[in-house]
Amino acid sequence: MNEQKTYEQLYEKSIPSVVSIYVTPRNTGQTRTGTGSGFVYDGNGHIVTNQHVVGTSDEVELRFSDGDWRTGRVVGRDSNTDLAVVQVTNLPEYAKPLPVATDEPIPGQQVAALGNPMGLDGTITAGIVSGTNRSLPTGNGFVIPDTVQTDAAINPGNSGGPLVTLDGDVVGVNRARQGDGIGFAVSAAIVARVVPDLVSKGRYRHPFLKISTIDVSPLVAEANGLAETGGILVVDVRLGPASGALIGCEAVRTLRGREIPIGGDVIVGVNGQAVRSHEELMRYLITETQPGEEVEVELVRDRQPLTEIVTLGERPGSSSGNVSITVK
Repeated sequence: MNEQKTYEQLYEKSIPSVVSIYVTPRNTGQTRTGTGSGFVYDGNGHIVTNQHVVGTSDEVELRFSDGDWRTGRVVGRDSNTDLAVVQVTNLPEYAKPLPVATDEPIPGQQVAALGNPMGLDGTITAGIVSGTNRSLPTGNGFVIPDTVQTDAAINPGNSGGPLVTLDGDVVGVNRARQGDGIGFAVSAAIVARVVPDLVSKGRYRHPFLKISTIDVSPLVAEANGLAETGGILVVDVRLGPASGALIGCEAVRTLRGREIPIGGDVIVGVNGQAVRSHEELMRYLITETQPGEEVEVELVRDRQPLTEIVTLGERPGSSSGNVSITVK
């Protein structure tokens, strides 16, 4: 009974800050169509949602919980993290900003997804944080790092709405459902990094190394003669900031029926931060660095540790950058 009351209080407190977002397709003659959700980010009328909700539209219509309608202007979008910001000039007084969490969510923590799934306004679904630091592919060849996995129901129309703790803090922006009981949200850490630039500049500049990598699993470690697992093997170094500083693989070895790249550098850290997987590298780059910044890449080359200094570039397009591959 106490848990039910807690969710009731959360709903009453947070749902006035959640909006329905409607987009009218360009040059179609169609009336508005419901496409997603969003939430009030600050007192200046900025609404956070998914980029795929607003698409290429410059204006959208928003419906607030008390039925008030507003026209919003899309002021920033980033397809690489699937985030966008819409601004309205006359925010309803009752629509207060939802705080973005500063602490990472913990698996098992109770959360709720708020939004407007299937055109049903003002919906709350309850669940827990099922996992953190997941990688979620986008439609443009990029992978969003540090996403939050939840079993709270996320259905079409929930996209762009907040995933909140029982205290009402936003730990993610709902994005996708993959199977029963598996939903994903763009993490609060990514929101805190990207959204301020979308508000002030209209875009976010992504740092990149322009390499393809593979995690050093036991099979990869054995094929490369490595004593330990962990870290990421540099498979390919294309023309970019890492060219000349990092070495990729130049051969493959067949081991237990699988072709394993061999001979490249193994990245084990950046700026003193341990890197055990491609997801950890991507999360560190997007949340802690920026284009033009020099980083110390700690690696193992020919079984010897060393450090290379690399000046990060800016991602030139949606399909290039740091890519993880899978051994088939």
